[in-house]
Amino acid sequence: MDSTDRRIVEELSACGRITMKELGKKVHLTGQAAAARVLKLEAEGFIEGYTVRINELKMGYNVHCFINIYTKGMEHTDYLSFLKEHPSNVIHNFKISGEGCYLLECRFHSPADLNSFLNELNQLANYKLSIVIDR
Repeated sequence: MDSTDRRIVEELSACGRITMKELGKKVHLTGQAAAARVLKLEAEGFIEGYTVRINELKMGYNVHCFINIYTKGMEHTDYLSFLKEHPSNVIHNFKISGEGCYLLECRFHSPADLNSFLNELNQLANYKLSIVIDR
């Protein structure tokens, strides 16, 4: 990866919808050359995919929280299956070292939805909740 590739990655990170022609102008290449570099970066695994940033509040998710998970045993299968049942609420599930087994990032439409989730979760694991006040 050279400095031009790094600039391409920076530009795509800022705006994944940029045209190859626009990208080429920004990194001093033709649109065709920029597209070829992007394909190469994808093939080599530097670019794994493209995504959309969503405004959580406009989508109705008024509660954003982090939950430290303390599983009750060595077997985590039930916990992981539980998370798969809640894809609209679970943003990230990080396996961690230190305090807890997992750090769970979630979003909910209301405190009542969060409470319902926590009641189910408590059957499988103990937790410590932190609610995001502001980003």
